[in-house]
Amino acid sequence: MDRIDDETGAEGLSGKLLIAMPGMGDPRFEKTVVFLCAHSEDGALGLVVNRRAGSVKREDLFRQLEIEPGPGAGGAIHYGGPVETGRGFVLHSADWGAPEATLEVDGSYSMTATVDVLKAIAAGQGPRRCMIALGYSGWGGGQLEGELKQNGWLTCDADEEIIFGADDGVKWAAALAKLGIDPAALSAVGGTA
Repeated sequence: MDRIDDETGAEGLSGKLLIAMPGMGDPRFEKTVVFLCAHSEDGALGLVVNRRAGSVKREDLFRQLEIEPGPGAGGAIHYGGPVETGRGFVLHSADWGAPEATLEVDGSYSMTATVDVLKAIAAGQGPRRCMIALGYSGWGGGQLEGELKQNGWLTCDADEEIIFGADDGVKWAAALAKLGIDPAALSAVGGTA
């Protein structure tokens, strides 16, 4: 069961999706969908799942790390967020893990930030589904709760196709659709009830 924060009413959001609202005020997160890998009273860490990291490809990353690209080497690299953009993170299905290196988010998703997962992916022995990202999105204690109270984000349950699907251009609208919201109906001006 999710933890409810008595002061803000926000649930422990690990394993959920954050959907950026129009007018949130931070262009780095405009129309983004963020998977929250960890959320506690100390802060939150997530990965943007619908924005590419320029033209960088997995093959390029593997070659730079001197990993022989194999059958699992194809695909794009994502922009995980504005923090530590030179560091890589792999969000993946929970069917793969490295002892003491994999963060088990829930029964469906895990995150690993070591080269072991990249070697396994390149060899075709990695997780069933994965997304490789550079950088992450981070919030200090209470910061995300404040942004939620200011209507900067909506939250919904994670969805494997939104997270790992190939078409980043539809993920924001697809996440809103999970909540029954038409993106055209959203306003950039928010209020509080």
